[in-house]
Amino acid sequence: MFKRVLIANRGEIALRVLRACRLLGLETVGIYSKADADALHLRYVDRKVCVGPAASGESYLNIRNIIGAAEISGADAVHPGYGFLAENEEFARACEDNDIKLIGPHPEAMALMGNKARARESMHKAGVPVLPGVTSTDLDESAALKVADELGFPVLIKASLGGGGKGMRIVHDRQELIRALPLVKAEARHAFGSEELYLEKFLRKARHVEIQVLGDEHGNVIHLGERECSIQRRNQKLLEEAPSPAVSPELRARMGEAAVRGSAAIGYNSAGTFEMLLDEEGNFYFMEFNARVQVEHPVTEMVTGIDIVVEQIRNAMGEPMSLRQEEVALRGHAIECRINAEDYHKDFLPTPGFIERWTLPGGPHVRVDTHCYQGYHVSPNYDSLLAKLIVHGRDRPEALRLMEQALREFEVEGVSTLIPFHLRLLANPDFVAGRYHTRWVEQDMF
Repeated sequence: MFKRVLIANRGEIALRVLRACRLLGLETVGIYSKADADALHLRYVDRKVCVGPAASGESYLNIRNIIGAAEISGADAVHPGYGFLAENEEFARACEDNDIKLIGPHPEAMALMGNKARARESMHKAGVPVLPGVTSTDLDESAALKVADELGFPVLIKASLGGGGKGMRIVHDRQELIRALPLVKAEARHAFGSEELYLEKFLRKARHVEIQVLGDEHGNVIHLGERECSIQRRNQKLLEEAPSPAVSPELRARMGEAAVRGSAAIGYNSAGTFEMLLDEEGNFYFMEFNARVQVEHPVTEMVTGIDIVVEQIRNAMGEPMSLRQEEVALRGHAIECRINAEDYHKDFLPTPGFIERWTLPGGPHVRVDTHCYQGYHVSPNYDSLLAKLIVHGRDRPEALRLMEQALREFEVEGVSTLIPFHLRLLANPDFVAGRYHTRWVEQDMF
C-alpha cells in the first residue's frame, strides 16, 4: 500500500493520473520543468516540485532529480504515465533501489519488452504469431541483403530499442536497402544508444490493431479487447477507435487469448498493450509490446466502462484483479481524435504559441482529456498534443456523427490544430466504410 504518488510526467496524462489517484484517496505530487510552471495539473496536486529547466533531458528525463523529488516530497510511489521514463529500465530500478513503488511492470519485464528484438523472440516462444525476420547487433550490408532476398521485398528495418516511429525504414528493393541501412543505424545509435536492428517482412496493407492487457501481482492477466490504430502518418497515430472495424468476435477472442498468453509468459503485472499487425486475410502478428498505459487508452475505457489507470494503480498496490475475463464486455463504439498543435496544410508543421481562444465541445457522450486552457503557452520543447477528443456511440455510424459534431464545436485560436484534418478524414468515404490501413493516410487520403 502507498499513500502519496509522484506523477513523473506533464500534460494531459499528468491530469489523468491525478484524477485516478484522487478517486482512490491518494495524495499527489506534481513535477514540472521551468517551462511548465503554469501547467494545469499543478493547480490540483497536493505538492509540487521543479525538476529542472525546459530541456527534457534535464527535467522529465532526469532520473536523479525525479527520485530526489519523490524523496523530498514524501512520495512512496511514482506513476510515469507514457513517454519520458515510462519504459525506462534504469528508472524502474532506481525506484526499486530507493524503496519507491513504480506503478508499472517489474524492471525485468520492462527490459525484455523494451528491446523489440528480444520481445519478438520471447513472444515467438510463447506461441504468439510473429512475422518472419532476423535480429542482429551487427547487421552489415551483405547479411541484410541476404535476409531481405530470403524474406522477399518489401522489408522493414527497425531499431531493436526503437519506439514512437523512430529508427524505422520500409525498403522495396536492394538498392533502397543499401541506402537505408546506414541511416537507420545512425538514427538508432543517436536516439537509443544502440545499433541493434532487426529485419522483418513488411505487409503492404496491414492494419495496426492492439490489445489492451491488465496484469496483477498474483499472476492474473486479462485483456480488454482491441483498438484500431491504423490512421497514422509517418508511424505516428492520429485517430484510434474501439472496436476495430476489421475484427470479428472470433478474431478478437484469438488475438486476446494470444495477448494474455504472451503476458503470462513474462509475468506481466500492470497495464500494457500488445501491438499487432493484421493482414488482409485476417492473420495477426506480434509487432511490439508497450509496457505502460497508452495515449489511446480512453477508447477502451469508453467501450468497457473500466478505468484502466485506476486498475493499474490498484494492481501496483498489491490488490488482485477486480474483474474476471468473462466480465469484460464491449458496448458501443468509441473514437479518439488527437488534437495536436500542427498545421496539416504545411506538412503537419508544429505550431507552438499562445492559445487565444479555447472552447471545448460537450454532451453526454463526449470526453476531452486536456491540459490546455485559454492563455496557455504551447511550448516548442515538448510533444504537440493539446487534447484527446473521445466520443462514444451506440455503434460506429453514431460515433462518427458524434465526433463530427464535437470537432465542429471545438474552437481553438492562436495556434493551428489538426481539427481540419480530422473533419476531412471523417468525410472520406473509405474511412467511413472502414477501408483503410497503416499507409492509407499517406498513400490514398490526400
